[in-house]
Amino acid sequence: MSGQRERCEREWHELEGEFQELQETHRIYRQKLEELTALQTLCSSSISKHKTRLKDLKRTLQRYKRRASLEEAELVQQIDVTIKERQNIFFDMEAYLPKKNGLYLNLVLGNVSVTLLSNQAKFAYKDEYEKFKLYLTIILLLGAVACQFVLHYRVTDEVFNFLLVWYYCTLTIRESILISNGSRIKGWWVSHHYVSTFLSGVMLTWPNGLIYQKFRSQFLAFSIFQSCVQFLQYYYQRGCLYRLRALGERNHLDLTVEGFQSWMWRGLTFLLPFLFFGHFWQLYNAVTLFKLSSHEECREWQVFVLAITFLVLFLGNFLTTLKVVHTKLQKNRNKAKTP
Repeated sequence: MSGQRERCEREWHELEGEFQELQETHRIYRQKLEELTALQTLCSSSISKHKTRLKDLKRTLQRYKRRASLEEAELVQQIDVTIKERQNIFFDMEAYLPKKNGLYLNLVLGNVSVTLLSNQAKFAYKDEYEKFKLYLTIILLLGAVACQFVLHYRVTDEVFNFLLVWYYCTLTIRESILISNGSRIKGWWVSHHYVSTFLSGVMLTWPNGLIYQKFRSQFLAFSIFQSCVQFLQYYYQRGCLYRLRALGERNHLDLTVEGFQSWMWRGLTFLLPFLFFGHFWQLYNAVTLFKLSSHEECREWQVFVLAITFLVLFLGNFLTTLKVVHTKLQKNRNKAKTP
């Protein structure tokens, strides 16, 4: 008995010592956390003030440049270049500082900070986002194939359309979080997912009937093709991004996107015919739906709204891809002309 009592007392004393150490560690942690919060506030305030002063300086330089001499104009140009570089540095700094959510994230999540403060956390979230896109693309492909060739029921169509709505809604939230953490997603390819969410929601509410059945097979075939192209894009863009990051030409938070951007030019131009074919299929869907909306049996508002939405998707995707290709070809011509 005495041996057991001694062992219990020894273990208690060890636990008591560890508890005291834990309390001290936690005290230091809270102190450092308060110091970190103070530093974050100071950095955010300093960056905001510096950006405001740079804007004022830039306006002053623009006015001064009009009446400056040639030598002075060159100096103004150098300062202007430095200001642009400074703005990029501020962007990278702000990626590691807490900031207010945008309107969309505020509506969805409320005033909750989504800033990831370490590179490890940012990369882990980015990789998880990429895996989510890949896995859902495969699931949507299998779902579209099943609905097209096996499951000819309205309820399975509803499940598929609901999955599309959930997928695109989730993408918009995750992309907003990535943008808050320094990912340079911008332009049409962000808006594209909002439009796709709306389109999928309208498809979900479209009641079964003659007009729905006339468009059903065309929409499912389009979904199959789109999923296949997205699957190809994921693997080839990932390989291209990996190579460019290794060369230091791309940011580590850059993502694969559902479109074509200038950094994909090398090794990915073979995707362009598939992308353009998909864009014109969206136009074909719009034309088909416009014709169905004038059908004597058509009573559903969804038909015309879907036609407009597919037309918006076609214009956004086609014009954006065309602009990227045109800009890249112009740059290549300019490089060829330069001795």
